[in-house]
Amino acid sequence: MFEIYQSEKTSKYHFRLKAANGEIILSGQGYKDKAGCANGVESVKKNGTDESNFEIKDANDGRKYFVLKASNGQVIGQSQMYKSDSGLKNGIASIGKNASGDVKDLTS
Repeated sequence: MFEIYQSEKTSKYHFRLKAANGEIILSGQGYKDKAGCANGVESVKKNGTDESNFEIKDANDGRKYFVLKASNGQVIGQSQMYKSDSGLKNGIASIGKNASGDVKDLTS
């Protein structure tokens, strides 16, 4: 399930994609308006089922994470940090399974 929310600190809109267990598997950047954020969600739905759109990165502390990119190369969202390669691969697979989920607007 996707959640759209507004940051109290920056007033920007963000989305997060949650797995069935409630864990956040992908977080989006900040958008100045809700329409831009909704477009980000649609981009995840469109691009999140193709593994070639994921780029694996190394964090400074040795853990790994991934970013999901649109066809134009722009980063749509970022995962949490993973300690293992298997966890990271499961996270990417989870995006594909959950990308068609409903959208809950927490700003209404």
